[in-house]
Parts: sequence; C-alpha cells; structure tokens
Amino acid sequence: MPVLRSIRERFAVERPLDGVRVAACLHVTGETANLVRTLIAGGAETALCAANPLSTRDDVAAALVERHGAVVQARRGEGPDAYADHIGALVKSRPQITLDDGADLISTLHAVGADAGMLGSMEETTTGLVRLRSLDGLACPVLAVNDARTERTINDRFGTGQSAFDGILRATNLLLSGRTVVVLGYGWTGKGIALRARGAGAEVIVCEVDPLRALEARMEGFGVMPALIAAERGDVFITVTGGRDVLRAEHFERMKDGAVLANAGHFDVEIDLAGLRALAVEVRDVLPLVEQYDLGGDRRLNLLARGRVVNLAAAEGHPAEVMDVSFALQALCVEYLARSEGKLPPGVQPVPDAIDDEVARLKLASLGVHIDVLSDEQRAYLGIWAPDAPVEG
Repeated sequence: MPVLRSIRERFAVERPLDGVRVAACLHVTGETANLVRTLIAGGAETALCAANPLSTRDDVAAALVERHGAVVQARRGEGPDAYADHIGALVKSRPQITLDDGADLISTLHAVGADAGMLGSMEETTTGLVRLRSLDGLACPVLAVNDARTERTINDRFGTGQSAFDGILRATNLLLSGRTVVVLGYGWTGKGIALRARGAGAEVIVCEVDPLRALEARMEGFGVMPALIAAERGDVFITVTGGRDVLRAEHFERMKDGAVLANAGHFDVEIDLAGLRALAVEVRDVLPLVEQYDLGGDRRLNLLARGRVVNLAAAEGHPAEVMDVSFALQALCVEYLARSEGKLPPGVQPVPDAIDDEVARLKLASLGVHIDVLSDEQRAYLGIWAPDAPVEG
C-alpha cells in the first residue's frame, strides 16, 4: 500500500494528529490495520471496532493491540449483542473524529448527543450516507468519503466490481460465461459489476428505479427491465442498491431452479431473507458459503454468505491496491478535520477537491506515471490560474 505508506511517513514526521481521539467502525482486515498504523503514526489515540463480524481477522485485531497500541473491540463472528457492546465502548471513549462504514458509530453518538463538540466524522458507504442525511440535527461535520471522486472510481467501480465476483466464484466455482447475470442497482458499484460480468462472457441485465441510470445502462449495451421480468431469466442475481427487500417473495417465486442469490450492498437487507425462508420447505448447506432453499416442485435457490456482503463474507474484499487509495483518502480527511479545529459547519458535506487530487497524484506517483500540466496561457484561457500551481517548463 505505497500511497498510504507515503502518508504514514509524513505523518510520523509532522504528527498532525497529536492527542486527537479517533474511533473507527470498519472492517478489521490487514488493509484497515495499515490505516490504523498511519493514524497512530500521526499521533492519534486510535480505537477500532468491526463494521462486519464476518470480515474480522482475529490475528489482525490482536496484532494491532499487541504491536501498535491500538484499542480494538472486535471478534470474528460476534453476535448482535457483542457488536452493540463494542460500538458502545467506542462511544464511551469520547472520540473527536470517527470513521464509519455503514454509519452505526456516528448514528449511535448522535443518538446520545455525543456528536456535539466533535471535530467531525467520515462515512464511506452509500447506505451510511443515506442514513446520515435522514438524521435531524447532526451536530458535527461528516465528510461524504463515499462520494469522493477517487472513492467512486477506484473503490466502488473497480474494487467491488472485481471483489464481488471473487466472492461469488470462490463460494460456487460457477462458470459465468454463457450465464445471465442480473445486477440490481446501477450506481458506481453496479456499473463495475456489470462491466466485469460482461467481460467474463455473461449476458447482463440491469434493474433500476432511476430513469437516468437505466438509460445509461441501456446505452452501454446492457439489457434493462423490471426485476419481476428479470427474475425469470437470471442465473445469478447480485443486489447492490443500498436499499432493502430488493429481491422478495414475488421474485423468488419466478426464479429458475439453481439460481444464485448474492448481495454486494453493505447490509444484509437487500435480499428478503425472511420471505425466502417462508417459501422454503427445506434449507440445507450444500457448500460452506452456500445455503440451498428448496422451494418444492424441483426448484432450489442458492443463497451466498447468508445474504451478507459477498466480497467480504466469501472472499478477501477489495485488493490492497484499492484499499490503498480508499484509506489514503480517509487518512487525509482525518488530518483535514484535525486541522479544522472545529470550525467546519455541521452536517454531511463533500470531501475537498484538493484531497481527491492529492490522493490521485500520490497513486500515479506510486505507479511511476507522469502526466502533463497546463501552461500559463492554458490556465489563463481556462480561468483557473493560481500563483502556486505547477507550471510546465
């Protein structure tokens, strides 16, 4: 993770986070450990809990505590009560800055009024931002990391686009070529998944509720139709909407024998699990990550990873190169909030363009890629001249 490493090296010298209490509710993986190490190098007192119990690596959690002095409240496979207790422990630490993956931590802080006086927070999922924008009276600024340009491009489109299929193929060993893949949701993540499915030789159908996204999918050559019609045609269904009950009983009743159901959205609510269980006459594990629901009449549906986010529950999540960019963005946002000294307005707001640009610049540098710069004349023509901007010699 060379981009994050370069930031960590600078942080170790400048110590921009000295004494700042940082709490993070993220996936406890090796990539996240590098973000935590970067925050600690910058001087932050850092605590971590798990955003998903099935993605937690216990060895990583132990190493962060034993070798780097972080406070970690996470255990692989923890139940709902332990999950709530771990978030509660981070709330009691009175963090000044939080990092969230699903908004559970900042929502809990807000519910008890502990977001007042915070320097700020960050949220890196679409689902989390939907939750936060619906809250009344957020008392601190929340940077919408999920909406940043680098996050949308690298994490959502290329990261999930690849890792979702990594999870599906590990769990099932299916051949995608010649099959029909139904992608429910055509945001940045859905676009990446559809692109990878087509590249693997699958026929791709997109289901959307947004007319512009549906039009975009059609203009890019994908089939577009209502989910009830697609239900009869699909072999593999992938939900990635951020909403709930995207696939329901009426869809399950139309699906062909052997259809595979996978969720690449953040929470396990996109596939109506209660509705699926109600239709089944028998449920059995046919593979370690595949539950088969026998609907009677020689029709069986295969649910992957209990409906949890498939790229993490059934695989390793995003490649480290993807998380390098995502966590570099988060590290620079933590620094930005710390330097703001509480002067930013409350509520959800965008990541500054300068941070996006810096992350992209660092990533290009790590790849050994050089790009052109504008001349003085070009800047003047475009109206973006700045005294400290680089000038091509």
